[in-house]
Amino acid sequence: MSQISFAEAEYQNKKRKTRREKFLERMDQLIPWKKLENKVARYYPKGENGRRPYPLQVMLRIHCMQLFYNSSLRR
Repeated sequence: MSQISFAEAEYQNKKRKTRREKFLERMDQLIPWKKLENKVARYYPKGENGRRPYPLQVMLRIHCMQLFYNSSLRR
């Protein structure tokens, strides 16, 4: 039997969801991730040369969050 960490113990006793958790759950409900991934996949680098790219799913989520919060580095 393994011990749980302090963070896991604190998280188990949490009663309410944070705004971030609510936002991410809502984003998962509204955006059809698989369809979006299928459309973008052919343009996403395969990682044949140089460093491997981040997973497509992660980059799509980051891009959407940048758009939602207007925090893109390109202005």
